[in-house]
Amino acid sequence: MLIQQDLGVDYYRLNRDEVLERISARKKELADKLLILCHHYQHQDLFQFADLAGDSLKLSREAAKISDREFLVFCGVHFMAEAADILAASHQKVLLPHLHAGCPMADMATAGAVTQAYKELMLAGIMKDEKDMVPVTYVNSSAAIKAFVGEREGSVCTSSNGEKVLQWALNKGEKVFFFPDEHLGRNSASALGVSDEQVLLWRRGEVLGGHSVEALQQARILLWDGYCEVHMRFLPEHIRKWKILEPEINIIVHPECPQDVVSIADQYGSTEAIIAAVNESKPGSKWAIGTEINLVERLARQHPDKDINLLAPTVCQCTTMDCNQPVYLLWLLDNLADGKVKNQITVAPEIAVSAAKSLEQMLAI
Repeated sequence: MLIQQDLGVDYYRLNRDEVLERISARKKELADKLLILCHHYQHQDLFQFADLAGDSLKLSREAAKISDREFLVFCGVHFMAEAADILAASHQKVLLPHLHAGCPMADMATAGAVTQAYKELMLAGIMKDEKDMVPVTYVNSSAAIKAFVGEREGSVCTSSNGEKVLQWALNKGEKVFFFPDEHLGRNSASALGVSDEQVLLWRRGEVLGGHSVEALQQARILLWDGYCEVHMRFLPEHIRKWKILEPEINIIVHPECPQDVVSIADQYGSTEAIIAAVNESKPGSKWAIGTEINLVERLARQHPDKDINLLAPTVCQCTTMDCNQPVYLLWLLDNLADGKVKNQITVAPEIAVSAAKSLEQMLAI
């Protein structure tokens, strides 16, 4: 279990302006050694210090190209820092401002649970060999899950290439097991024209995922029952209400949203696709966006000539991502300045090698 270090009372006494000023000073001091990576869902107080910004895999890949920085501070969540460590050079260290910054969806698919599912499928005769079932994992998963996939010649996918990777997997084998996000898997399958009858939801904790042997034999795609707590908050009625109040509004949502939301939105896509759609739109255009609120608010600030709104009427925030408060970044940088490395995220070499295979397979696709 990861235990976050106590900052000490002196840090808690600092006000916001003092924290931001000290971060700025430390960043200049450590400039030759430091690279700060920020995911789009981070709060602006932290995001303003980013040397690189983007989605999880983009950040890891871009950071890996900058080999002269010793410390990669990843302002994101744990699985993102793991991916960065897998792709980073051997002399680089990946640090996370707060060790409790995790991803509930990634935690819904453990290597032990997925291994057990494969054993049950083998025992039931659904597959004769483990490679009969092609595993695909969303990049929002642990290094251990990526390694499981790599060992079985499967692939990682992202929210922007889920359909392409799923098509590759279907071409490769008779059946595909997609985890941990049921909704990205279902939306990708729907886009490829796979019928609902050929897609089954594997319910964690139930024998054979809650299905009969016959149903599993007929299925082409099994979906792990994981989900993003943020994107589950967007509902079809939110879209309908906006369309009644603002008929000309553009509705764009993330593919982690449920299928009944994605199917009636005007567009759907990854965080990068959402940003591109807004950036390329005309002045005066109106948007309702179904993704994490920090990204939506940032787009609204960047485009004062456009009407940009959160799709849902309530705040949709990634609370685990929000663990990375500026004061924790300051504490991390203060320690680096004192020669102390805190909150380093490392992936065991044997796991990293197998996980890298699944990432490399995606790039090959």
